Amino acid sequence: MEPALWYIQQGKTPLVATAIHAGHEIRREVAERLVLSESDRLREEDPFTGSLTTVAQNRVIVFRSRFEIDVNRPREKACYIRPEDAWGLHLWKQQPPKELIERSMEEYDGFYEEVKRFLADLEHRSGQFVVFDLHSYNHFRDGPDGPPADPALNPEVNVGTGTMDRGRWASVVDRFMNDLRTFDFLGRHLDVRENVKFKGGHFSRWIHETFPETGCAMAIEFKKFFMNEWTGELYQEQFKAINDALQSTVPGVIEELTNVKK
Repeated sequence: MEPALWYIQQGKTPLVATAIHAGHEIRREVAERLVLSESDRLREEDPFTGSLTTVAQNRVIVFRSRFEIDVNRPREKACYIRPEDAWGLHLWKQQPPKELIERSMEEYDGFYEEVKRFLADLEHRSGQFVVFDLHSYNHFRDGPDGPPADPALNPEVNVGTGTMDRGRWASVVDRFMNDLRTFDFLGRHLDVRENVKFKGGHFSRWIHETFPETGCAMAIEFKKFFMNEWTGELYQEQFKAINDALQSTVPGVIEELTNVKK
């Protein structure tokens, strides 16, 4: 049996947490054709972000690796074919057959169809909703012993809002960022900035295009300071603190959402 592509949990609040790059599983027919090592795949995925979705009652977790199908890219770019599609990584033993790509695209379409139904139901029940589109990103691109990326250009938390009507959702975004910044994070404060490293991907854009008056999706990227991105080791204390910090923002976000004019 092939691994499931996604998991959706429905709750009663207007907040959704998603981890669409958390997946590491790959269909057998894809795995047999990949030359990319498992460790290289893992480094470019977003491990552990699925656990962060527990801050919300509504959850969406993608189990399938982005190296099979990337639901955070437009449909025509969702399958990585060439090295330039995937950070210069050589992916395939040989060009994948059209039929394999088509089967992956069927799952891509199925994901978006189900998420659309899920969010439409949430819209019907709650009126408006907020999505925490959770991701993580690398900052030791020059190797495990190389220098970290410039902190000035790589905040600990990058909040991507480039795909939304910022004016409409300003109070929600500002409250989220302020509450995250002021949280006591192991005796200090997190470096939280907006649209520095990323402005949001296709998934957030799709939410804003599909639910323009009711859906607010923030693409929240945590720099991988909570783990060793080369070995996959998780730093438990840092990760728990990230979860606690994210949880601390939930009441304020829901409060601000109720004040947004419908």
